[in-house]
Amino acid sequence: MADVTQRILALLATLQTGRAFSGDELVARLGVSPRTLRRDIDRLRDYGYPVQTRPGPGGHYRLTAGAALPPLVLDDEEAIATLLGLAALAATGSAAEGSLDEAATRAYGKVDQYLPKRLRHRAGRLRASLETGHAAAPSVSAEVLASLADAIQRHHVVTFDYVGKDGTATSRRVDPYRHVHQRLRWYLLAWDTEKNAWRVFRVDRISDLRVTTSTYQPRPLPADTALDYLRQGFDKDRERVVLTVEAPLAGVADAFRHQDAELVALGERRTRVVLMLDTWQWLIQNLAFLDADFAVCEPAAFRTACRTFGARLLAGLDS
Repeated sequence: MADVTQRILALLATLQTGRAFSGDELVARLGVSPRTLRRDIDRLRDYGYPVQTRPGPGGHYRLTAGAALPPLVLDDEEAIATLLGLAALAATGSAAEGSLDEAATRAYGKVDQYLPKRLRHRAGRLRASLETGHAAAPSVSAEVLASLADAIQRHHVVTFDYVGKDGTATSRRVDPYRHVHQRLRWYLLAWDTEKNAWRVFRVDRISDLRVTTSTYQPRPLPADTALDYLRQGFDKDRERVVLTVEAPLAGVADAFRHQDAELVALGERRTRVVLMLDTWQWLIQNLAFLDADFAVCEPAAFRTACRTFGARLLAGLDS
């Protein structure tokens, strides 16, 4: 019986990856016969798991969405990652009713009932020992994110009211393309049908979202990824700064943790840093936390400013 249970759990864990598997794939992965696989699929259906079967050439098995969420099969590492991920998400925002962070808080307290008995005590100990610092960030509606995700997948036009950073309220009609999570904020990349241009919207400033039945023909993204496009907007008034630091990547990453920096290890104790800054003072502030030599490669204006500041520091020490 233990072997059957272990086999069923292995089959369920495989199907819960979300993709479709041919019978041959599952037989090879699980090391069972085709007949045993069919019986195990029937067992899963008897347990309430909606396993879809497509027979014939190109046929497959797939776990589809049912009327209720089936119990999740998590191994030890996945259970710990789930709890820590929920804790980190719950530590952002204001816990407003219906917000993503409030939903994470509720889910954090319910994970136990979906875990095997052997993991419940460990999860409980982890929860009891964990404190998470609050990170100030605007709360985002879980329902708005889910509705936008559905519209993006189905290519449905959406309308909503939007408050800009200057407080101006407008009504928008857009073709939604991507969600982007960056710097503790949720953004929507969309094509604004009235302005006939790409726009990025803060999701926490969206209200009265309505998903229409109208569909749109997808356009190519305006950058390699939505995140790249968002970064271009952040960096449009900034300069590209390149430097090398005589320190391991981990230490450099810690010093630049509040910057969107690209780090490349050039050896065990040398790191290349590329970032976008609007003033050289931010560079000095970050480097002050590193007990390491460095070289500013570009831009020339930053090199001059840092050299002038260094001379000022030396003069101040000699006075």
